[in-house]
Amino acid sequence: MSDASNAAAAARTPLYQLHLELGAKMVPFAGYDMPLQYPTGILKEHNHTRSQAGLFDVSHMGQLRLSGADAAAALESLVPVDIVDLPVNRQRYAVFTNPQGGILDDLMVANAGDHLFLVVNAACKQQDTEHLRQHLSSRCQIDELSDRSLLALQGPAAAAVMARLAPDTAQMVFMQTAKFTLAGSGCFVSRSGYTGEDGFEISVPNAAAETLARLLLAQPEVAPIGLGARDSLRLEAGLCLYGHDMDGSTTPVEASLGWALSKARRTGGVRAGGYPGAELIQRQLEQGVGRKRVGLLLKDRMPAREGAELVDADGKQVGKITSGGFGPTVGGPVALGYVDSAHAQVGTLLQAVVRGKSVPIEVVKTPFTPTRYFRG
Repeated sequence: MSDASNAAAAARTPLYQLHLELGAKMVPFAGYDMPLQYPTGILKEHNHTRSQAGLFDVSHMGQLRLSGADAAAALESLVPVDIVDLPVNRQRYAVFTNPQGGILDDLMVANAGDHLFLVVNAACKQQDTEHLRQHLSSRCQIDELSDRSLLALQGPAAAAVMARLAPDTAQMVFMQTAKFTLAGSGCFVSRSGYTGEDGFEISVPNAAAETLARLLLAQPEVAPIGLGARDSLRLEAGLCLYGHDMDGSTTPVEASLGWALSKARRTGGVRAGGYPGAELIQRQLEQGVGRKRVGLLLKDRMPAREGAELVDADGKQVGKITSGGFGPTVGGPVALGYVDSAHAQVGTLLQAVVRGKSVPIEVVKTPFTPTRYFRG
């Protein structure tokens, strides 16, 4: 997920009029007019998603189809992830890397059988599409699916809601995908999301997006949720926001995304390396890095925001916060940030400099609140 905004005239998703009807406060986000919150407010939206089910419009994100016999091997030349052996109807988290090992974007890749289905960040979708075309156009067909919207239904009641509309969704597990007819239209559904909760992401034709959204919102457990709560939910889940917690100057190892670097692509793996920055990333996996992304728990009621310096007991700067805010489920402020590896151990005590005041802060494990993905 990313949030770089665009000063040009904002684009609108097919749900724009519905957001206005629901009383949304609209804001510019990644070049789009998007709902920040609805009348109940961010705190209630966050808690509703954690306790029942929230519906998010994520149609601003990019959807792409890669097709052709060589598509999986081609995509592997741009990501440190096993795509060739990704089973049909499964999806995987991936990152595009640059020659310096930095992260160009993070994305989801699904094996839809006769093609690969990609979801990329809104602020990066133009550059990602150009990146794919520049490197892969001779090896596979690349199609932008601008005729499709994307909805996310998240929360503990999401499964019951989806089963009402398409009973076979109950058989799906985390990171599984399938095709269903919802609201009379063919949809591509994954059991995944970016809140830490069980849930589903639904790719639906633009023409049917509002009908499906209204059908979902008509279910008693479902409420509309804006970008404000989406951010606090993903922060509590310890999930990165592209452009903040990782970027082109940050490697996956520094970003604590080692779990996303497939064994098959590491040294000794069946298809080791072969992607931009592979040698540097592999060296970091083996030898370590100078800084690491960590979870941070503030010992104060005052949240520490992005950019706040982190200092040790001697007042020496050892890091910086990249995302921070109040965690409603946690009941206090939480943050993500980068610290020198010497200070990255869980339990390390530091100070965050917030408006000139030092606030005690502790390095902790993420997620800040337990994830509830359905694994069967």
